[in-house]
Amino acid sequence: MKKTIRLVALVLSLVMCAVLFAACDGSGSAGQASQSQQETSAPAETSGADTETSMAAGSESSTGGEAATKADGSKIKIGFSVGSTTEERWVKEMEMAQQYCDANGIELIVQSADDDANKQITQCQSMISQGVDVLIVAAKDSESAGVVCDMAHESGTKVVGYERGVNNGDVDYYIAFNPVQVGEIQAQMLVDRYPKGNYIWLHGGPEDGLVQSYIQGNTTVLQPLIDSGDITIVADQYCKNWSADEAMKHTENALSKVNNDVVAVVAPNDSTAGGVVQALAAQGLDGTVGVCGQDGDIAACQRIVEGTQIGTAFKYLPTLNTTAMEVAVELARGETDQVDARVTDKVNNGFADIPTIYIPVIEVNKENINDTIIASGFHSLEEVYANIPKDQWPDVEVTGELDIYKYAK
Repeated sequence: MKKTIRLVALVLSLVMCAVLFAACDGSGSAGQASQSQQETSAPAETSGADTETSMAAGSESSTGGEAATKADGSKIKIGFSVGSTTEERWVKEMEMAQQYCDANGIELIVQSADDDANKQITQCQSMISQGVDVLIVAAKDSESAGVVCDMAHESGTKVVGYERGVNNGDVDYYIAFNPVQVGEIQAQMLVDRYPKGNYIWLHGGPEDGLVQSYIQGNTTVLQPLIDSGDITIVADQYCKNWSADEAMKHTENALSKVNNDVVAVVAPNDSTAGGVVQALAAQGLDGTVGVCGQDGDIAACQRIVEGTQIGTAFKYLPTLNTTAMEVAVELARGETDQVDARVTDKVNNGFADIPTIYIPVIEVNKENINDTIIASGFHSLEEVYANIPKDQWPDVEVTGELDIYKYAK
C-alpha cells in the first residue's frame, strides 16, 4: 500500500513539474531555470533567492591533496538540497559543504528551495537527472520530500536525509543532531533557573518533521513540574515556518492574557527567540524572563552575553556537515561498511527504520560561550560582543576546534 501511495505521489509530482515548465517563457520564469542556464550561470548569493552552485573540480583538490574519486577513478558528484535559507544556519551549511567539496575535488550542486516544498522536489529531480551519486536532502516539508527516493534509486543515486527528516520514502541514511536531546536541553536550561511559575511554550513549524521530537524532549523535562503544579503553561503554540513574527505575536498575546506574569519562554530556535525577546522588551521584561533557543545564531549569541537569552541548544554545524560529506563520499565509493560503523540509532520515517547517525548537542550559555562558540571560531569575539563595551571583552584563545563530547551531557 505504501509503495502504491509513493508511486502515485511521484506521478503527481512529475505532472506538477511538467505544468511548471510549460508555464515558463523559456527563461525559467516559473522559478526553475533551464538546465543549460543552471550549468552556465555564476554561483548565486544565498540571499533567499533561488540558489544553485555547481563546482566541477579538477583531478587535484584545492588543498593540493589527492581528489576524492569513486572506485573507478571518476569524480564524485554530490547534490545538496536545502529547503530554506531564511535561517542563518542553512546559509552556513551550504558554504561549508562547498568548502569541503572544493578542498577534496568533488563536484557539488547545491540549491535552496526558498521555503517551497514543491520547488524542492523539482530541484531534487533536476539534480538526480544531472547524475549526482548522492543526494543530501534537508527537507522543507518532511512529509512530501520522500517522493524523490524512488526516482533517485532508479538512477542509482543514494539519498541521505540531513537534519530535517525525509518521511515516507526509502531513505538510505539519516544524519542529524538528536532532536529529543535538543528539546531536553532547551527545557532543562530554563527549569534549572526558573523551577516555578508561568511558562509560554512555543514550537517550531508543524510542517517540520522534527518538531514533534523537540516537543518530546521538552515534555520529558517540563511534564513532571507541570503535574506537580510548579509550572503552569499559559500558552502552547506552533510558529508556522519557524517564524519570528509568529513567536512575537504568540508571546504578546500570552503576556496580555496573564498581565505579564511569565517567568520563562520555551522558544523552539534562536530565530523565534529573537521574536520572543522583542515582545518581552516591549513590556520591559527582556533580561528578567528566561528565554532559550537552538542553533547558536549570531544574534542569539549576542543576546546571551547581553543577558536577554539564557542559552541555546548548540548544534556544532561543522561536525554535522563534515560527517554528511564524508558519508556521501563513502556511499559514492560503495563503502557502506564504513557508513554503517557510524550509525548510532534507527528512526522510523513512516516507510522503514532508517539507519541514523546522531551528532551530540550541547548547552551554550553565558558561562561557557567563550570556550565553545568563540574558541571554536564558530563566531568571532568581535561578532558576539559587538553590543558590549570593548573594555568588558574577555581574552579568548581561538583554537578553531570544538570537542563537543567534552560538553555533551
